[in-house]
Order: sequence, then structure tokens, then C-alpha cells
Amino acid sequence: MGLKAVHFGGGNIGRGFVAEKLHLAGYEMVFVDVMDSIIEQLQKTKEYTVTEIGGEGEKVNKITNYRAINSKTNEADVIDEISTADLVTCAVGPNILKFIAPVIGKGIDKRTAPKPVAVIACENAIGATDTLAGFIKDSKNTPQDRLSSINDRASFANSAIDRIVPGQDPNAGLNVKIESFYEWVVDKTPFAKEGHPEVSAIKWVDDLNPYIERKLFTVNTGHAAAAYYGHARGKRTIHDALQDSDINKIVYDCLSETSHLIVKKHGISTEEQKAYVEKIVKRISNPYLEDVVERVGRAPLRKLSRKERFVGPASQLAESGDKIDALLGAIEQAFAFLDVKDDEESAELSKILKSTEAKEVVKKVCGLEESHPLFSKIVPIVQKVQETTK
Repeated sequence: MGLKAVHFGGGNIGRGFVAEKLHLAGYEMVFVDVMDSIIEQLQKTKEYTVTEIGGEGEKVNKITNYRAINSKTNEADVIDEISTADLVTCAVGPNILKFIAPVIGKGIDKRTAPKPVAVIACENAIGATDTLAGFIKDSKNTPQDRLSSINDRASFANSAIDRIVPGQDPNAGLNVKIESFYEWVVDKTPFAKEGHPEVSAIKWVDDLNPYIERKLFTVNTGHAAAAYYGHARGKRTIHDALQDSDINKIVYDCLSETSHLIVKKHGISTEEQKAYVEKIVKRISNPYLEDVVERVGRAPLRKLSRKERFVGPASQLAESGDKIDALLGAIEQAFAFLDVKDDEESAELSKILKSTEAKEVVKKVCGLEESHPLFSKIVPIVQKVQETTK
């Protein structure tokens, strides 16, 4: 019997990154989603393409050997698939993990295979698999008398993923356009007993934290900073924004501050981090990605939260008294990303700013207490945005 992976989330990252790499590793893919349109397309279409875009041109991979199940209407089928799967992955967004946990928990509990299923959340969030595992192990989703033996049925491993998926052609159907560069790093320590899944695209490491923070505080910080400043200055794409010398310098200044943290905290050499920054700026500047600033900047509430790309590094730097001027500037631009078309969070942020006193905004949006050294630096930023958007 061949290898099988159950993947939650039929979106662009799911089809264009996770499924592509697992397909190339010989896995049959079983997509799970609640979106009728996506599931129906996958059920009716026997193949789709992933076009990788890089400086060397384009490469097209054809994806086949997949099935699709709607978990809203066919939960029992999803449970059966998980009960015999080798791997369970997801790319649904951090806020959706609690909704997919019940069915995953039932599927894990039904397993009788001697080898545990590998569970890897592929989300843009620190410790996403731990978060998912926490929901799965909740008494509502796993019988408490089965909890002590759950590791016999499932191994949970955190991961860090890095691949830019630009805006897609509205007529592309299931086909995905994606950058050629990628990084998929997974903690191998949960697999010490049974061995980790064989996926050549994955880099297996003993300590994931340096990779997660380096990626989040370089790729995501730089990408979002370019997007928010680009939006403020009327730029269309990230490439356009980074062609502006002022924005280009600001992005590098942000990454200089985060690099200081990464080098000091994780022991990565200054030269290695500098080379990584140059590679990242070159990647996000790729004109062929057509990466629209509003797409990259969407969901500002999440991006301004406590452990995310701006407040996360700025809070750590503030605790040690280090420079955070550029990050504070980017935080201001993120707070000013308001009422953007098709972005619910930007509309919600606008409502919060209009109805809430600045200190409460910082507590609610950024998750900071008044005693934190970063708190007093963000309050005047919020007040300034509130004044200018009255």
C-alpha cells in the first residue's frame, strides 16, 4: 500500500506548496475542506499544475493522484482516511485550527496501525502544531482515558514554512503560480522512536526555533513592511514599493533591527544573517510574482499581534533596550492599513481605533501589558493614527 497524506485546506499554499512537495515524494493526497467550490473542482479535475517562478524562468509541475472530501458533509470519510494515513498536514490559517481539531482527533483515535501518524501544521505562526495538538487533546475532541496513549497513534511536529504565493489569475482554476524558492523545516525530535516521514523537500532539524524566528522576523517582517509603506504611498506591487529608495531603505532598516535580535539570540553569524536578508529582499522584489501590496498587507490585526512579525521582535528588542525605530515606523503603517477592500480585519481595525482608547487598543491588538517597555512606545503611535483618521 502506498503512502497517503491527508491535507486540510485546498487553498493556494495547500495545492501549490504542501501537496506539490508531497506528490513529488510519492504520496497520494487527500484534500479536506469545507468550501464546496474547491472540493467540487478537485473532485472533477484529475490534475492541475503548479508553476514555479524564479529568476531562471518558469517550471511547471503536474499534480495528480489526489482525492478530495468535504468535511462538512462527509466527516466519517475524513475520519476513516486519517485512521489509515501516514501524514496529516494543514494550511488553513492559525484561527481555523480549532475547527479542524475535532475531526483530526476522531481520526487519530480510530487508528490501529503500529506506526503513529505524523501531524504537521504548515501555518504562518509560531508553534502551530503545538496549538493544533492542544485542541486535539482537549476532552471535547479526545476521550480523556485515551489521552495517555495518544502518542502511540500520532506524533506532532512543529514546522516553519517559507514560500511566496502571489495573487492568482482569477481564471486559473486549480492551477497555482508560486515562487520557485521554498523552505520547509520540521522538528524531527518527535520522531526519534519511529523515524520521520520520508519527504525530500523537508529539512529535518533538532531545534526549530531559530528557523521559525529567522523566517518570521526576516521574510514576514520585510514583506509586510514593504506592503504597508507601499500601500501608504500608492504603490501597486511589492516590487514597485521596493523600487522606491525611501521604502527600500526603511525595509532594510527594519531587517537590521530584527537581524540584531536573530544574531544575538540564536547564535547565527552576522555574515550569514546579512546574506539571508539580501536573499529575502531579492525574492520579495521579484517583478514576475506580481505581488500586490493589499494582498500582502491583509489581516493587519493578526500581523500586529503579540508574537507576530512586528511586535514579536520589537518587544524582545525593547526588553534589552535595543533600537526599534524602524519597527515602530512599520507598526504605525500597519495601524494605518484601514478599510481596505476585501479585507475584513482592516475594517475591524478601523472600528477598534474609532471606538477604543489608545491604551486599550495596544492591549487588545498587540497583547502588551502597560508594564512592558514597548507599550509606552506604541500608545502614541495609535493616538497619532486615531487623530489622522478621524
